Amino acid sequence: MNSNSLLILAIALLMFPQIAQTLYSPALADIGEVFAVGAQQAAQTLSVYFLAFAFGVVVWGRLCDRIGRRPSMLAGLALYAGASVLALNARTFDALLMAQALAALGAAVGSVVTQTLLRDRFKGAELAQVFSIMGIALAASPAIGLFTGASLVHAFGYRGVLGCLLLMSAVLWLWCLRTLPETRPQKVKTPPLYETLWCMLQDRDIWRSTLLVAVFNIALFSYYSLGPFMFERLGLSAQGFGYSGVILALGSGLGAWLNKRLLRRGLSGPQLVQLAGAVMLSGASGVWLLEESALFVLPMLLVVLAFGMAIPNILGSALANYGDRLGTAGALFGLLYYLLIGGGLMLVAWGQALGETLVLCGALALLLAGTTRIWQT
Repeated sequence: MNSNSLLILAIALLMFPQIAQTLYSPALADIGEVFAVGAQQAAQTLSVYFLAFAFGVVVWGRLCDRIGRRPSMLAGLALYAGASVLALNARTFDALLMAQALAALGAAVGSVVTQTLLRDRFKGAELAQVFSIMGIALAASPAIGLFTGASLVHAFGYRGVLGCLLLMSAVLWLWCLRTLPETRPQKVKTPPLYETLWCMLQDRDIWRSTLLVAVFNIALFSYYSLGPFMFERLGLSAQGFGYSGVILALGSGLGAWLNKRLLRRGLSGPQLVQLAGAVMLSGASGVWLLEESALFVLPMLLVVLAFGMAIPNILGSALANYGDRLGTAGALFGLLYYLLIGGGLMLVAWGQALGETLVLCGALALLLAGTTRIWQT
């Protein structure tokens, strides 16, 4: 499989978890009505998703070092498809949550194994450019997810979303079965999990990168978690929330495009992450001031622009010192930041305060990016 074909498949696999998350977001209000639960409980489905996703990252990351990238990917996608069938047949909210957890466990394969595939095939500056391309592709994910999800909910309710997710996972499984290569090196060490964990826990740069990934993602997904209920409170439709995803995708895409251009102009990763932190804090302040009006979506553009600038730089360099154990290190790195994201989104669901959440995330991102250098230059 040539590099271009691998990139196309990798883009689809990396987009899948994010599309799955955002596709589900417009269904939260309908889930609340069908299962007679409040906004806080309905929003917890995203929190459960991220927490289960975190453990899935460890499972698939470890397995892809032991049994290979290809069989791990196929197993994870099959698990997601099975979980979607369970969710379609769920009769209680608890059963739906359990199915969501299983689905998240399977979806994690699209994140950690795909990143490992890319780190197998590309190195150094070429890898940074690949992650920038991934960032541009991921910018489209919220638009696809929100718009499609809103349309499906409008026509079929939350079950339409679940059916779409089942179809997507089945298509990806068949695509991988037919074309996905095995990229694991012939001679790969699989050091004990605890050894790599201990090494990473003592690595300040890993912790800084973990916290940065977490705060940027919490800022982004707090909108997807609270947005449906804010639109409902402002008298706006669920379809309007879906259309907002198109607008926000433009901001995220612009951020990823700017990141790629500025890298070519010689700016370093740490400089771009610091700039992204400042941009996010500015946008967050605007959302906080305008959250009683539909105009709050406009400054949210700056928040997603910052996400598009920052994430490729953080992910592209975070594991530079762990080349001999990429699957395991990627799994543990993902575990750390997804646990933080899941815990943060639980607090977001409980607090129901989008503006304050974004301001806090922006301040933390700026502080973390400005303390010391994230990468050796």
